[in-house]
Amino acid sequence: MTAIAIIELDAAAASAAIADLTEILSDCVAGGASVGFMNWNGAADYDRYWRDVIAGVAGGQIVLLGARSADGLVGTAQLHLIGKPNQPHRAEIAKVLVHSRARRQGLGEALMRKAEAVAREKGRDLLVLDTDEAGAARRLYARLGWTELGTIPRYALMPDGAFCGSTFFYKDLA
Repeated sequence: MTAIAIIELDAAAASAAIADLTEILSDCVAGGASVGFMNWNGAADYDRYWRDVIAGVAGGQIVLLGARSADGLVGTAQLHLIGKPNQPHRAEIAKVLVHSRARRQGLGEALMRKAEAVAREKGRDLLVLDTDEAGAARRLYARLGWTELGTIPRYALMPDGAFCGSTFFYKDLA
Protein backbone atom coordinates (compact mmCIF):
# COMPACT_ATOMS: atom_id res chain seq x y z
CA MET A 1 0.00 0.00 0.00
CA THR A 2 1.24 3.46 -0.90
CA ALA A 3 1.68 5.87 2.01
CA ILE A 4 -1.41 8.05 2.33
CA ALA A 5 -1.80 11.08 4.57
CA ILE A 6 -5.21 12.41 5.56
CA ILE A 7 -4.93 16.19 5.60
CA GLU A 8 -7.17 19.19 6.13
CA LEU A 9 -7.24 21.49 3.12
CA ASP A 10 -7.63 25.20 3.72
CA ALA A 11 -9.05 27.36 0.93
CA ALA A 12 -5.64 28.05 -0.63
CA ALA A 13 -4.62 24.37 -0.63
CA ALA A 14 -8.02 23.34 -2.02
CA SER A 15 -7.75 25.94 -4.79
CA ALA A 16 -4.31 24.64 -5.69
CA ALA A 17 -5.72 21.08 -5.78
CA ILE A 18 -8.85 21.82 -7.80
CA ALA A 19 -7.67 19.69 -10.74
CA ASP A 20 -7.21 16.69 -8.44
CA LEU A 21 -10.55 17.32 -6.71
CA THR A 22 -12.29 17.55 -10.08
CA GLU A 23 -10.64 14.32 -11.25
CA ILE A 24 -11.78 12.47 -8.11
CA LEU A 25 -15.37 13.66 -8.51
CA SER A 26 -15.39 12.93 -12.25
CA ASP A 27 -14.02 9.42 -11.66
CA CYS A 28 -16.65 8.68 -9.00
CA VAL A 29 -19.50 9.88 -11.22
CA ALA A 30 -18.12 7.89 -14.18
CA GLY A 31 -18.06 4.85 -11.87
CA GLY A 32 -21.76 5.26 -11.12
CA ALA A 33 -21.67 6.97 -7.72
CA SER A 34 -24.79 8.88 -6.74
CA VAL A 35 -23.05 12.03 -5.53
CA GLY A 36 -25.25 14.76 -6.95
CA PHE A 37 -24.12 14.68 -10.58
CA MET A 38 -25.28 13.03 -13.78
CA ASN A 39 -23.33 11.34 -16.61
CA TRP A 40 -23.79 14.45 -18.73
CA ASN A 41 -22.09 16.74 -16.18
CA GLY A 42 -18.58 17.74 -17.13
CA ALA A 43 -15.42 19.43 -15.92
CA ALA A 44 -17.00 22.90 -15.78
CA ASP A 45 -19.76 21.57 -13.47
CA TYR A 46 -17.25 19.86 -11.19
CA ASP A 47 -15.01 22.93 -11.14
CA ARG A 48 -17.97 25.15 -10.17
CA TYR A 49 -18.97 22.69 -7.45
CA TRP A 50 -15.48 22.67 -5.92
CA ARG A 51 -15.25 26.46 -6.06
CA ASP A 52 -18.48 26.62 -4.03
CA VAL A 53 -17.02 24.14 -1.53
CA ILE A 54 -13.84 26.23 -1.30
CA ALA A 55 -15.95 29.30 -0.53
CA GLY A 56 -17.52 27.31 2.32
CA VAL A 57 -14.06 26.32 3.54
CA ALA A 58 -12.93 29.96 3.44
CA GLY A 59 -16.07 30.97 5.34
CA GLY A 60 -15.57 28.34 8.05
CA GLN A 61 -18.73 26.36 7.26
CA ILE A 62 -16.97 23.38 5.65
CA VAL A 63 -13.92 21.37 6.64
CA LEU A 64 -12.42 19.74 3.55
CA LEU A 65 -10.28 16.64 4.06
CA GLY A 66 -8.04 15.05 1.49
CA ALA A 67 -6.28 11.71 1.17
CA ARG A 68 -2.90 12.53 -0.35
CA SER A 69 -0.46 10.05 -1.88
CA ALA A 70 2.77 10.65 -3.76
CA ASP A 71 0.58 11.12 -6.87
CA GLY A 72 -1.57 13.87 -5.31
CA LEU A 73 -5.07 13.75 -3.89
CA VAL A 74 -6.85 10.43 -4.30
CA GLY A 75 -9.76 10.91 -1.91
CA THR A 76 -11.78 13.55 -0.12
CA ALA A 77 -14.49 14.07 2.49
CA GLN A 78 -16.32 17.08 3.86
CA LEU A 79 -17.55 18.01 7.30
CA HIS A 80 -20.32 20.61 7.11
CA LEU A 81 -20.58 22.52 10.37
CA ILE A 82 -24.19 23.41 11.02
CA GLY A 83 -24.48 27.12 11.76
CA LYS A 84 -28.00 27.24 13.17
CA PRO A 85 -28.22 28.64 16.70
CA ASN A 86 -30.14 25.58 17.92
CA GLN A 87 -27.69 23.06 16.40
CA PRO A 88 -24.18 24.07 17.51
CA HIS A 89 -23.44 20.44 18.42
CA ARG A 90 -24.18 18.95 14.96
CA ALA A 91 -22.35 18.45 11.67
CA GLU A 92 -22.95 16.58 8.43
CA ILE A 93 -20.55 14.35 6.52
CA ALA A 94 -20.67 14.85 2.75
CA LYS A 95 -18.99 13.61 -0.42
CA VAL A 96 -16.72 10.85 0.90
CA LEU A 97 -15.03 10.13 -2.43
CA VAL A 98 -12.11 7.85 -3.29
CA HIS A 99 -10.64 7.66 -6.79
CA SER A 100 -11.03 4.21 -8.36
CA ARG A 101 -7.23 3.79 -8.59
CA ALA A 102 -6.94 4.10 -4.80
CA ARG A 103 -9.88 2.05 -3.55
CA ARG A 104 -9.71 -0.96 -1.25
CA GLN A 105 -6.86 0.55 0.75
CA GLY A 106 -8.89 1.78 3.72
CA LEU A 107 -9.07 5.41 2.56
CA GLY A 108 -12.82 5.76 3.10
CA GLU A 109 -12.39 4.55 6.67
CA ALA A 110 -9.38 6.83 7.25
CA LEU A 111 -11.28 9.84 5.90
CA MET A 112 -14.28 9.04 8.10
CA ARG A 113 -12.16 8.60 11.22
CA LYS A 114 -10.42 11.93 10.54
CA ALA A 115 -13.79 13.64 9.96
CA GLU A 116 -15.03 12.32 13.29
CA ALA A 117 -11.86 13.54 15.04
CA VAL A 118 -12.17 17.00 13.49
CA ALA A 119 -15.85 17.10 14.47
CA ARG A 120 -14.86 16.47 18.09
CA GLU A 121 -12.18 19.20 17.89
CA LYS A 122 -14.85 21.61 16.60
CA GLY A 123 -17.23 20.73 19.44
CA ARG A 124 -19.59 18.70 17.26
CA ASP A 125 -20.74 15.43 18.79
CA LEU A 126 -23.72 14.48 16.62
CA LEU A 127 -23.00 13.62 12.99
CA VAL A 128 -25.38 12.72 10.17
CA LEU A 129 -24.94 11.53 6.60
CA ASP A 130 -26.78 9.83 3.78
CA THR A 131 -25.61 7.40 1.14
CA ASP A 132 -26.86 5.38 -1.83
CA GLU A 133 -28.91 2.50 -0.44
CA ALA A 134 -27.03 -0.07 -2.55
CA GLY A 135 -23.50 1.35 -2.29
CA ALA A 136 -20.49 -0.13 -0.52
CA ALA A 137 -20.30 2.93 1.74
CA ARG A 138 -23.37 1.69 3.60
CA ARG A 139 -21.38 -1.28 4.91
CA LEU A 140 -18.47 1.01 5.83
CA TYR A 141 -20.65 3.31 7.93
CA ALA A 142 -22.25 0.39 9.75
CA ARG A 143 -18.81 -1.10 10.47
CA LEU A 144 -17.67 2.26 11.90
CA GLY A 145 -20.52 2.30 14.40
CA TRP A 146 -22.97 4.59 12.63
CA THR A 147 -26.66 3.98 13.31
CA GLU A 148 -28.87 3.42 10.28
CA LEU A 149 -32.13 5.35 10.45
CA GLY A 150 -33.78 4.13 7.27
CA THR A 151 -34.02 4.58 3.54
CA ILE A 152 -36.07 7.05 1.56
CA PRO A 153 -36.90 5.43 -1.78
CA ARG A 154 -36.37 7.34 -5.02
CA TYR A 155 -34.55 10.09 -3.11
CA ALA A 156 -32.11 10.86 -5.91
CA LEU A 157 -30.94 9.74 -9.31
CA MET A 158 -27.94 7.67 -10.24
CA PRO A 159 -25.67 9.24 -12.87
CA ASP A 160 -27.44 7.19 -15.56
CA GLY A 161 -30.87 8.55 -14.54
CA ALA A 162 -32.14 5.54 -12.59
CA PHE A 163 -33.75 6.23 -9.22
CA CYS A 164 -31.90 5.36 -6.06
CA GLY A 165 -32.91 5.44 -2.45
CA SER A 166 -30.82 7.19 0.17
CA THR A 167 -30.08 5.58 3.48
CA PHE A 168 -29.60 7.96 6.40
CA PHE A 169 -27.20 7.40 9.30
CA TYR A 170 -26.18 9.21 12.47
CA LYS A 171 -23.38 8.84 14.97
CA ASP A 172 -23.42 10.18 18.50
CA LEU A 173 -19.85 11.03 19.50
CA ALA A 174 -20.81 12.21 23.02
